[in-house]
Amino acid sequence: MIMKIPKIKRRSFNRSFGGDLGINILLIVFGAFMFLPMVYAISQSLKPLDELWMFPPRFFVRNPSPDNFSELFRLMSESWVPFSRYVFNTAFVSVAGTLGHLILASMAAYAMTKINFPGRKGMFQLVYYSLMFNSTVSALSNFIIMSAFGWIDTYWSLIIPAFGYTLGFYLMRQFMETTVTDPVLESARLDGAKEWTIYMKIVMPMVKPAWLTLIVYSFQGLWNSGTSIYIYSEQLKTFNYAIQQILAGGIVRSGAAAASTVIMMLVPIAVFVVTQSNIIETMASSGMKD
Repeated sequence: MIMKIPKIKRRSFNRSFGGDLGINILLIVFGAFMFLPMVYAISQSLKPLDELWMFPPRFFVRNPSPDNFSELFRLMSESWVPFSRYVFNTAFVSVAGTLGHLILASMAAYAMTKINFPGRKGMFQLVYYSLMFNSTVSALSNFIIMSAFGWIDTYWSLIIPAFGYTLGFYLMRQFMETTVTDPVLESARLDGAKEWTIYMKIVMPMVKPAWLTLIVYSFQGLWNSGTSIYIYSEQLKTFNYAIQQILAGGIVRSGAAAASTVIMMLVPIAVFVVTQSNIIETMASSGMKD
């Protein structure tokens, strides 16, 4: 006698059209709310001075004009240091600092996660606790160290501190802990792969979302960095510092200040748009999503 196996009915979730519509509307509202600061910054950059100081203030511009950008570029052209020099300094420091931070943070995270050595847990605890402190806490010690090496008033004084950002190391370490499994590494070692080969050809491709997120955070921080206690030569100062000098002119330069805000946010936004699909995955794997 052949017994019939009863079919298992799959449960289907009842989703009403009204519920889906409400969720979509809510998401659109939240998305628009997050987008409003950028819209407001662009609107401010296109306002003439009379609209900038209108009371009560208006969110959208009535008579858009590119005069604020023209004024900004005119002020920058009158500086005794070329405008392109400030831009080059900012780009060079941002790229070099981000690249060095990525290399050192990923290598340290790999060693801390997948190589057993005495004191590994204690070292990670120190890094973990250091996340609670602002960079201002270590400013004096950094100044003493860089002064001893002769790095004051050089590019190194802006780049080297970026190499040691602990947040990037923490992200890489946590992501490697959950993503890179020991059997994969052991198989590679049995096949004769060296640690450098494992790191470059196996580990780094597996943790691509983590290092793309690290690039976003590091590049954004360096790009937006302003005055530095380590730099006093005008030729080495960044674009953000030059913008702050323009803002010191007062109310008359409010339009140029609004235009500079838009220019400063363009590059970080572009970097974020390129890599944004990997950020949520990294935050979830590193334990920082909540």
